[in-house]
Amino acid sequence: MMRRSLSIIIGLCICANLTFAQNKSLSLDPQKAEWFKDAKFGMFIHWGLYSMLEGSYKNRTLPDTTLENGNTWYAEWIQMRLEIPGSEYQKLAQAFNPVDFDADAWIAEAKNAGMRYFVITSKHHDGFALWDTKVSDFKVTNTPFKRDILAELVAACKKYGIKYGFYYSHWQDWEYPGGGMPNWMTMVPDDQFEKYWQEKSLPQVKELLVNFDPDLLWFDTWDWPTHITDKRRDELIALVRENSSKCLINGRISYLNPGDNIDFLEMHDNQYPEKMLDKPWQTPATMVHSWGWHAKDYAWKPTSEMLGYLVNNVSKGGNYLLNIGPKPDGTFPKAATRRLREMGAWMVPNQESIYGTKPVKVETPAGVYLAQKSEDNKHYLYISLTNAIGKVNLPFDVSTIKNCVVLESDMPISFSKANGGVTFDIPQSLFKDCSVQVLKAEITEEL
Repeated sequence: MMRRSLSIIIGLCICANLTFAQNKSLSLDPQKAEWFKDAKFGMFIHWGLYSMLEGSYKNRTLPDTTLENGNTWYAEWIQMRLEIPGSEYQKLAQAFNPVDFDADAWIAEAKNAGMRYFVITSKHHDGFALWDTKVSDFKVTNTPFKRDILAELVAACKKYGIKYGFYYSHWQDWEYPGGGMPNWMTMVPDDQFEKYWQEKSLPQVKELLVNFDPDLLWFDTWDWPTHITDKRRDELIALVRENSSKCLINGRISYLNPGDNIDFLEMHDNQYPEKMLDKPWQTPATMVHSWGWHAKDYAWKPTSEMLGYLVNNVSKGGNYLLNIGPKPDGTFPKAATRRLREMGAWMVPNQESIYGTKPVKVETPAGVYLAQKSEDNKHYLYISLTNAIGKVNLPFDVSTIKNCVVLESDMPISFSKANGGVTFDIPQSLFKDCSVQVLKAEITEEL
């Protein structure tokens, strides 16, 4: 009875959304995305019931090549990949009690690492909600933990001045009848998917907007084209625009055709484009193989590698959204915390080369990444070096360069006209205790 009444209410809401879409542009003022373009570095969190299984179930561990679709490290996919019956998986909610979860501690770590925005899986493909949703009983407040995780994290983000957003799996939902399934399974009939779309997906997105006022929504789909149609995509965009004047929408709202009304592009997982893109963009990236916590995933990337990805993306006008999979008790893995703090230590002297910068449209040698910024009528070029290079030649007239120093120490760097451009002499001693060094050059004009 409750769901039937809800369907009537949602139907009225959707009519309103369609009217909105017909009478008002689905595009957001590009100025609303300026904070995102300037922020550059964010924290991503994958956490939920799947974290309790730690990548293993009944003597099977991901990746499991004995199962047709088990060959993946992605622990957040464990229900589907290891073929756990929904009735068994959903029992995990009866034991979910992360007693050491501390929203303030999480966001403090993000802040200290130099991250300027925060995104968490409000609902992943398993359908479990990390807030006190009124749409579904499959939620965190119906567990022994009882607390509204999103509410606590939003409060912490506001305390530390961090922008915040929510990942929401709008297409796949393995708990709700009619929710989309992975593309190796039988496709859900469209009328059943429409029921899920109207009764769970759209209403929960509206809850997130109305209850928490997020700065962005991170949708995720590798959809059947008959499910996330252009009509449904625009219906969802209209819902966001009607309920928020600021919320950004990512490009995974529709994998096949995101359209022109999204606010930023989302790269494939751990994908780093080789050139600049037309829209703001970001790479969602992992510290290990998996997004959700996997106790046997030991492939931790070194901090130097992740700093390299950060400066690479910044040089092309993009962002770096770095993921952590918290443990079942609500704490960060020690290896993740160490890397966050190492990145934060690097950001202390080098942050001005990251935030609010713009790319420089020139070819550079391997391991050399450029960004620029103008402040107080002065112009600066930042040269990030991920390799111990003795000399760096750039295609600029030497008269463009006023001076050059190592950003963290103000040590002067010599430069001269050479090879049709300007060559900087790099002391090898710079790389003894830092994997990514940044030079700061004052320049006569924006490049």
